[in-house]
Amino acid sequence: MFHMGWFLGFGFGSYGWNQQWSGNAAADLANPQLFVDLATSLERAGFDYMMLEDSSVIPDTFRGTMEESLRAGIVRMDPMPLIPLLAAATQHLGLVATAATTFYPPFLAARLLTTLDHLSHGRVGVNLVTASPDAAAQNYGLAKHYEHDLRYRMADEWVQAVTALWDTWEPGALTLDEESGMFADHTKVHRADFDGEFYKTRGPLNTVPSPQGHPIICQAGGSPAGMDFGAKHADTILASVAGADGMKRYRDDISRRMIGFGRDPKDVKVLFLVEPVLADTDADAIEKKRRMDAANQGNIEASLMRMSYISGLDWSKFALNEEIPDLTGKHNGHQSVVDDFLAASAGKTLREALASQRRGTSSVQLVGSPDTVAGQMDEAMQEAGGDGFLVALPVTRKNITEVCDGLAPALRRRGLIREEYLPGTFRDNLFAF
Repeated sequence: MFHMGWFLGFGFGSYGWNQQWSGNAAADLANPQLFVDLATSLERAGFDYMMLEDSSVIPDTFRGTMEESLRAGIVRMDPMPLIPLLAAATQHLGLVATAATTFYPPFLAARLLTTLDHLSHGRVGVNLVTASPDAAAQNYGLAKHYEHDLRYRMADEWVQAVTALWDTWEPGALTLDEESGMFADHTKVHRADFDGEFYKTRGPLNTVPSPQGHPIICQAGGSPAGMDFGAKHADTILASVAGADGMKRYRDDISRRMIGFGRDPKDVKVLFLVEPVLADTDADAIEKKRRMDAANQGNIEASLMRMSYISGLDWSKFALNEEIPDLTGKHNGHQSVVDDFLAASAGKTLREALASQRRGTSSVQLVGSPDTVAGQMDEAMQEAGGDGFLVALPVTRKNITEVCDGLAPALRRRGLIREEYLPGTFRDNLFAF
């Protein structure tokens, strides 16, 4: 069996604006009901978790303006307040919200996540990012963002500080002894007194220990620094790499890094991003994929805008019919994504590189009827040796139905995903197999 999750690429934001199957996009904007619908459907389908990506900016690097971003509806609400609403509508599904370590003080994060873990009865996780745009850093009072690898050094210490705060209440500290009148044993509650290079926090937390003790940590770094960070701290990692061979190499690399940090590779679940193209028949799905590819192929503006956001450089300034300039040391964004694109673009003009780049985030191509796609997923996972998949489709009710009421039952018939949840926490279910 393998694990399943759903990656919300625009977090608590807008999906499918002005498109055929976006439903009531205007009514869904900043409305929790669409995401509640997703959560209840994912739980019905037996998914492990849903992960809400987040960002603190309206992208404006491309041509130095927000015009294209706002035309496309690229906005995000804060995902943290959404978590209790999702928890109230579900009983088992893991709920993961994103936090930027650079901008969340450790005490605020530790206290917030402990509180959310209580409100959800032990079903909260946090996706840790370091953020990349200078504009995001400027929203929090910095002149520009920290250098890429420095951000990960800071994030490593951030996790240490937050963990020290979570551990300020020892096991057995909360007594709740009504006979003696003792609420908690003060000898088992202590200060953190964490004093690092970047962070300093006193403690203890003035909350009681959360059901999971430590909420689930999720991570998605693809650079060497990001992979080290995930191997050292994460409970689940999401990855976007090309092909089953690439998936296997990635899982083997993470396992090797975990062993180097003294961890058992079984202590992390690596889920690979996929964008299944589903239809009633294989022929219908193939035709649907052809139409999608044709639409994407002609949208050079969108590709340039995406690369501008990811790299922090304005790609509108690069000539489409010339090779991409040498960008070594010139970008401070998502290094693994940019570097992979540049490596695949060697000897090509920018126009040719954009036309041939891997579309979306899918690690393997999944196209067909639900039963066909279930078979493709089984084959890829057997070859790759990973732990599962993370669906990365736009949150529309059509996509929700196709995956949760079409694909998931097909996977279950093959014995590939869980029949039921265990009683207990997100952590209990994530590591049940």
